Amino acid sequence: IIIMIRMKKLFLALLFALPFMASAQNKSTLKPGKWYAEFAAQTAAIPFVFEVTNTASGTEVTLINGKERVELKKVVYKGDSVYISIEDYDTQLSARFEGDKLKGVFKRLFAHSDAGVPFEAYHADRARFDTKGKADYSLQGKWDVVFQSEQGDKKNVGIFNEEGGLLTGSILTNSGDLRFLEGVTDATGFRLSAFAGLSPYLIEGKFLDADHFEGYFITAKGRQSIKGVRNQQAALSDPYRLTQLRDGYTSLNFKLPNLKNQLVSLTDDKYRGKVVVVSILGSWCPNCLDEMSFLSPWYKANKERGVEVVGLAFERKTEPAYVQKVLSNLINKHQTTYDILVAGKIGDDKKVLPEIDGLKSYPTTIFIDKKGNVRKIHTGFNGPATGLFYDEFKSEFNKLVNELLAE
Repeated sequence: IIIMIRMKKLFLALLFALPFMASAQNKSTLKPGKWYAEFAAQTAAIPFVFEVTNTASGTEVTLINGKERVELKKVVYKGDSVYISIEDYDTQLSARFEGDKLKGVFKRLFAHSDAGVPFEAYHADRARFDTKGKADYSLQGKWDVVFQSEQGDKKNVGIFNEEGGLLTGSILTNSGDLRFLEGVTDATGFRLSAFAGLSPYLIEGKFLDADHFEGYFITAKGRQSIKGVRNQQAALSDPYRLTQLRDGYTSLNFKLPNLKNQLVSLTDDKYRGKVVVVSILGSWCPNCLDEMSFLSPWYKANKERGVEVVGLAFERKTEPAYVQKVLSNLINKHQTTYDILVAGKIGDDKKVLPEIDGLKSYPTTIFIDKKGNVRKIHTGFNGPATGLFYDEFKSEFNKLVNELLAE
C-alpha cells in the first residue's frame, strides 16, 4: 500500500511538472550572430543592426553604428519575450519571439506614458541598407548642412567618409554631434541611420549636383527638411563665445550634494588653489557621455598636476532613487573618480548657476583658474565620431589647462 501511495504521488508530481518542463524546453532565446532590425517611425522605416553573443554570465547585445559599439549586458528572458535594457539612457527594447522574428517596442522607461516605437528584427548578417545602382556623386568631405524649420534655419557641419562601399560620418551642431552615422550612397542618393539607445534617426537625401543635396532628417516622430552645400572650410560658431558670465560675475558659487548627500563647493580644500574643470551634464545626454568618456581617463592621468574636475548633473527627474540609479550607472560605466553632484532637474541651471547668462547646451564645460575665476566656457561637445574636430578639441582643451596650470 505504501509503495502504491508513493508511486501515485510521483505520478502526480510528474503530471504537474510536464507543462513547466515543456515551457522551459520551448523558451526562446536570441540566436548568436548578427541581427537586422527596423523601427516603424511615422514617416519611414529606420534600420539598425546589432550582434548577439553568449557569455558565461548570459546573453549580451551590441548595437553597431559604424565604428561605434554599444554593449548591452542586461538581457532578460521571460517566457516568449526578451527585455534588453539600455541603462545609459534608462530605455529598453522589449519584444516577443514570433517564429524567426522579434516584434516589440522601444520605450523610454523614464517617461511612464511613452507608448514606444514599434520595431521588428530577424537574425541575418545583412547590410543596414540595400544599394540601388552606382552612385553618381560622393558625399565624401565636409558640408554645410542646414536644418530648416519654421523657427528659422540652423547651419551645422557634416563630415563624411566613403570607403569600401560604406558611408560613415556625423553632423556637428553647436550643442554636439549626431554621433556615429552609417549608410550608403547609390543611384538614388544617400541614406544614413543610427541607434545607440536613446533616439533612432535616419538621414536621407538626393544629390542636386556634385556639391548640393536636399533631403530629410527623420526621427521616430517626424521629419525635418535639410539641405547641404559642399564646403571644405565648413565650421561651427566659436564654442568659447556662445555662453558667457553675466555682467558683474567672475566666479561660480554653487553648493550641491554628491551621491552620498555630502555638500560640495568650489571653496572646499579639494578645489581651492587648483585649476578646475566644471562639466555641466545629464545622464540622458549622448554628448555628455562622450565628454565623460574623455574626461574620466584624462582626470586620472592629470589630477596630480593640480587640476580637478567636477560634474553638475541635471536630470529628467529628481526622485532620489532615480537619480541614484542613473548617476551610479554613469559613474560605474566610465569608472569616474571625480565628483558628480546632483544639481537638480533639466532647466534648473538658472537657479543653480545664476552667474551664467543662459545655458545653451548640455554639456557645457567651464574652465576655472587657481584663483577661482571663470576664464572660459565651452558650449557643446563634438566627440570621437567627428574625427578631426574631436582631435582639435582635445588639443585646445589640453593647451588651455596647461596655460592655466602654468600661471
